[in-house]
Amino acid sequence: MRYIKDFQEELSIFRALGSEVRISILELLMKNGRMSMNEIATSLNLSNGALTPHIRKLEESDLIRINSDSSTHGNLRMCEPHLDKMLFILHRESRHHNEYVSHLRVGQYSSCEVYPTCGLSTTKELVGEVDDPRYFTHPMHLESDILWFTKGYVEYMIPCIIPADSTVEQISISAEVSSEAPGSNPNWPSDIHFYLNDKFVGMWTSPGDYADVPGLFTPTWWFSNWNQYGLLKTLEVRQDGTFMDDEKISDVTIQSLQLDARLPIYFRVAVPDTARHIGGLTIFGRDFGNYNQDIDFRIHYSVKGM
Repeated sequence: MRYIKDFQEELSIFRALGSEVRISILELLMKNGRMSMNEIATSLNLSNGALTPHIRKLEESDLIRINSDSSTHGNLRMCEPHLDKMLFILHRESRHHNEYVSHLRVGQYSSCEVYPTCGLSTTKELVGEVDDPRYFTHPMHLESDILWFTKGYVEYMIPCIIPADSTVEQISISAEVSSEAPGSNPNWPSDIHFYLNDKFVGMWTSPGDYADVPGLFTPTWWFSNWNQYGLLKTLEVRQDGTFMDDEKISDVTIQSLQLDARLPIYFRVAVPDTARHIGGLTIFGRDFGNYNQDIDFRIHYSVKGM
């Protein structure tokens, strides 16, 4: 997967795609997988000399890879597709004045208490064994980009490096989440609760746990009937209440939290055993799901005297 948000940095890809011959080469490789340069040249009725510059441009742009096959006479150069997906981001985020932005990986929680079904994984492998909560304290949990549990909580210490005499005016938290069903189930509601510094700020009901199609960023080795993607949700605690995607979910205001800019801010996301729908929680990070992001925190603040 290539995540493209700066077109100037990716000009080699656009140049490589700006040729009918190179598009035909990619279509051949996507259809047949690995092919030698001789096979490609024959299929397109080209000489090897005419084919070579096209192959070079595709390789330079990382669209294909070339390996040598020493098992045959002549050490054939074999071509194969490299990038299977490209996502173009056309909207550039703007940063406001007096805004502190930070990003935490899914596994960078500071405390937890979880119950099966549960597990966590890096982009390369599961962390320990699934349904064993002890692995949530394994050192590798910090590298995890997905986690899930049926009930319990994970808590994050939000970085808040703002002037000491500041007043926090708003906190926004964005993450891709879903329920946690055994396997998957799109109709599996779960009441997900949110807390800041131990104060309950609101609840949102996740409708389900999705695996009908692969997540755009979910690794290809991931299990097809497991959590593939979630919904991107934004929780905001403002001066007029707490909102989920601009829909008010409670009357808790940022003033009522009495946050001190000199002290840590703790964010807890939970499915308590008192919830009406105990359908679990899955949090997707940068390399899982449909959104190429970690848990994003934005703190808007004002400075005394300004």
